[in-house]
Amino acid sequence: MHGQERTYAERMGWPAGTKAVIFHVDDAGMSHDSNMGARKAIESGVATSLSVMMPCPWVPQCAAWLKDHPQVDAGVHLTLTSEWKNYRWGPVAGRSAVPGLVDGHGYLWHEVADVVAHASPEEFETEIRAQLDKAIAVGIRPTHLDSHMGTCFQPQFIQRYVELGLAKGIPVLMFGGHMQHISAEAGQFKPLLRSLAEELWRAGLPVIDDLVTQPTKGPEYDQRKSELTALLRDMKPGITQIIVHCTDPTEVFSYISGSGAARQAELRLMTDPEVKAFIESDGIVLTNWRELKERRQRIEQ
Repeated sequence: MHGQERTYAERMGWPAGTKAVIFHVDDAGMSHDSNMGARKAIESGVATSLSVMMPCPWVPQCAAWLKDHPQVDAGVHLTLTSEWKNYRWGPVAGRSAVPGLVDGHGYLWHEVADVVAHASPEEFETEIRAQLDKAIAVGIRPTHLDSHMGTCFQPQFIQRYVELGLAKGIPVLMFGGHMQHISAEAGQFKPLLRSLAEELWRAGLPVIDDLVTQPTKGPEYDQRKSELTALLRDMKPGITQIIVHCTDPTEVFSYISGSGAARQAELRLMTDPEVKAFIESDGIVLTNWRELKERRQRIEQ
């Protein structure tokens, strides 16, 4: 979409100029601390959506909470990597079913590049289907599908990712609008992304305009808050998903990852009254994937 063409927000019924935001909590199910952070961000903050890492050991706790809170917008965070040094997980489909997805110890590869180097598109599809099936089996009714560490957006995998959403009628994270923030990461693949976005749209599924994968970077909390408000103030109209990793860390989390302080800061941002007040004063509309699908179904193809 270029120039004066309508944003996906307009195409889904919002007035021209609307800035609609999904504050999306990634990595639910990864740990107890991750689950607590996601819950607080949703229940007490401005976060509007989350997704669950089905290969991880704390999925049952998250699934039980979601069963008791069916209004929560919850997707499947399709997970093809296991990035931490001393805390690992393997494929849902089983090692023998997807040998190219696992390292010498039987865990999912640490890095996306390793998945690309070793796994076939068929193995990728087997695993993402297994993760979706597991989510449904434990009682999660996914509002959307998205990608841990961006593996699903690799050229040899992305069509399988889109096809799963099409086959199941489940929205998938796909951006095809102005791509104000994701443009640099999308690079030469922007035409492909726009083409897939329109394929999803024609099939009756929603699409967003832009994705922010790292909204704040500052070492101090006040700097992070300034970065977030500047991002919100300067973003273009349309639907933008902003990814956050909200964790309420106990001492155990430090044995999983050194990212606890940053994840705790993002939880604090989601529950900060001043951030909420800025969103309201700037006229930003908060939305989620359930609403996007409902809006998409109400309009003509």
